[in-house]
Amino acid sequence: MGVRRIARQLNVSRNTVRSIIEHKGGMPDAQRKDKIQVDELRRRQLYAECNGWVQRVHERLTEEEGIQVGYSTLTRMIGELGMGRTQDKRCGQVADEPGAEMQHDTSPYRIKIGSKEVRVVGSLLYFRYSKIRYLKFYRSFNRFKMKCFLHEALTFWGHAAQVCIIDNTNLARLRGSGKNAVMVPEMEQFARQYSFKFECHEIGHSNRKAGNERSFFTVETNFFSGRSFDSFQDLNTSALDWATRRMANRPVGKSGLLPARVFEDEKPFLKKLPCYVPAPYLVHKRQTDQYGYASFDGNFYWVPGSSLVEVTLLQYSNNLKLYHKRKLLAEYNLPADGIKNERFWPKGQSKPQYQPRHRKNPTTHEEQKLRAASAKISAYLDFALKTGLGRARPGGKPKHRFLRQLHSLQQKMALPLFVKTIERALTYRITDIAILERIAVLLMRGENHELQFVEVDPSLKNRASYLEGRFTDEVDFSYYEKILDNEDDDG
Repeated sequence: MGVRRIARQLNVSRNTVRSIIEHKGGMPDAQRKDKIQVDELRRRQLYAECNGWVQRVHERLTEEEGIQVGYSTLTRMIGELGMGRTQDKRCGQVADEPGAEMQHDTSPYRIKIGSKEVRVVGSLLYFRYSKIRYLKFYRSFNRFKMKCFLHEALTFWGHAAQVCIIDNTNLARLRGSGKNAVMVPEMEQFARQYSFKFECHEIGHSNRKAGNERSFFTVETNFFSGRSFDSFQDLNTSALDWATRRMANRPVGKSGLLPARVFEDEKPFLKKLPCYVPAPYLVHKRQTDQYGYASFDGNFYWVPGSSLVEVTLLQYSNNLKLYHKRKLLAEYNLPADGIKNERFWPKGQSKPQYQPRHRKNPTTHEEQKLRAASAKISAYLDFALKTGLGRARPGGKPKHRFLRQLHSLQQKMALPLFVKTIERALTYRITDIAILERIAVLLMRGENHELQFVEVDPSLKNRASYLEGRFTDEVDFSYYEKILDNEDDDG
């Protein structure tokens, strides 16, 4: 054949064909003609004289001996002699085999949910061959949540790979590392239900699960970018759609393969999950109070038809089941993140009459009303709450008692008088409620305070609210008479 015809048949340039013909089929000499050689003995000598500093060795070679060698080339030469900084060995390459491997890892992030920046932990499961993912976020991550996540991910896809590659986390590893790692029996038994086993990669070889690490980078650059989240539930709803729908149907790399389509081809090689796999749960023992409430994670759950009994709580990933003597009494969905000090009762039943015994009574509402009344009152609260009222005793009881008493005092007197009382108390650094009452009495006497006449609408007596409450008791003003009597006795 001619050169042109050979070039067309092999789809290469004519110059390449001519070069191959000139060498008569032999391999050309690839060694550089301008390659710089540095004597091995001289390299060892300079390395010892410079106390192992390669940069100083490079300076002496270029400045004193006139050898223009690149710094990276010199570093390689010294490394070939077994000296210098030892390079980390790359983990062994593993071929992509269908159904052979999946990878799991977590990564912390700080993101904005609503108007508040919070710390979250992203948990991601990655199938190596088909490159499908499952992503979910948690406020914290432990062994139980790891089991719940893997259960949700594997039941969603319906299949599991033979091996799950993880780092040397103590959530699944009992002792050892890498190939010598021994798994926690609890996690080993958990994995056996789904027909896979855990394997730890070597320490420092995070590139063994490079697909998982690259997926976390994609979460930062693609999922978080340009998205806003109103709540934690909104975050996980968006993450599920992004990982299982958008990314699963997005072409990967130059090949343009779709993970969802490849996963369908991989299914015959994966381990199909049984028809029913029990979800992981934790067991808690609780004693209900006299009103039938059982406390769990800062909230209170009402147990129908029971009081002062011991109940068993089964905590699942998203719900809570209450049992008494192996009988299911009630089932509740766990509240959204951040909800505390709330009470819950079964749907379809009337609201329980009584509050839980140990339910906290915060004073946020009272504090907000006091601060909104006047800027001077707000300044006084800033001073009073810093004097130790909120931290003098466990639970902050002095703070709550003080705010309730102050709010009650504000309701008993006119706002101008209360503001003047608070202004004087702030001047003299007074936080005692009894002294505040005496200050109010002194101000009333000294300034001849008189109650302002209030014009009453004549149609008031015809209103339904007036007619409903006209038989109530008269207002008791003995409180003020008692204060005045005490002042007279002191005088």
